[in-house]
Amino acid sequence: MKPAPEVLAYYERFAEETRLQLGPSLLELERTKEILSRVLPPPPARLVDVGGAAGVYSSWLAGQGYDVHLVDASPRLVDEARKRNGTLERPIASLTVGDARSLAQADASADAVLVMGPLYHLTSQNDRDAALREAFRVLAPSGVVAVAAVSRCASTLDGLARKLTRDPEFVRIRNRDLVDGQHRNESNHPEYFTTAYFHRPEDLHGELVGAGFADVRVLGVEGPGWMLADFETRWADLALRKDILETARALESERSIQGVSAHLLGIGRKA
Repeated sequence: MKPAPEVLAYYERFAEETRLQLGPSLLELERTKEILSRVLPPPPARLVDVGGAAGVYSSWLAGQGYDVHLVDASPRLVDEARKRNGTLERPIASLTVGDARSLAQADASADAVLVMGPLYHLTSQNDRDAALREAFRVLAPSGVVAVAAVSRCASTLDGLARKLTRDPEFVRIRNRDLVDGQHRNESNHPEYFTTAYFHRPEDLHGELVGAGFADVRVLGVEGPGWMLADFETRWADLALRKDILETARALESERSIQGVSAHLLGIGRKA
């Protein structure tokens, strides 16, 4: 099984390996690390990073002493992860091209599974369910899963912040996103992402529960800070950066505003 051809093509040309080093994605990175630090078992636990791309989270976790195994559907990004891995004092244990719906890892072999991208691009309910069932299978009893999703409102808020609605094609994409979460960039505009599914918080919660996970909760990652027009200036100011992070933290569980975050993180446990 492979992702849609346009998804693989997108990651062939889009520099995902540097995305989290730029602009509001810095907030996504910092907050995701913060949440993972709270919910993951302590090192040297065995972790499978499904959709680990170029290894940003895998290399960080390996550096903390975790036994990390990266899987991603993009051969180019796995190659980038291998290059990064060669520079690490504590390397990622394994790097594999694979599919979230059919993992090579054995049953109950991981203390935690991160699904940090696949649910974006599995546009059918059956495929998302399959990926979550695989995460459940690979987890040991009491293991933790952390699943990333793009918020249903992300394109709408991004368009508002960046004035993208001047383009009728973007408006068409945004309007469909709001109706059913099915994001399609038929124009291939490089700033309008690629084929994806955008979750509402309650959808992500329901999918995790449906896959068998217990103690499920969904957190908003960025809060409203990612939309600030002067984000980079504020981020460079340590006091204002603290304010952005504290705001995101304070609102992460507030149901009335969770969807304002560009990304959601679902947390669950295998009972």
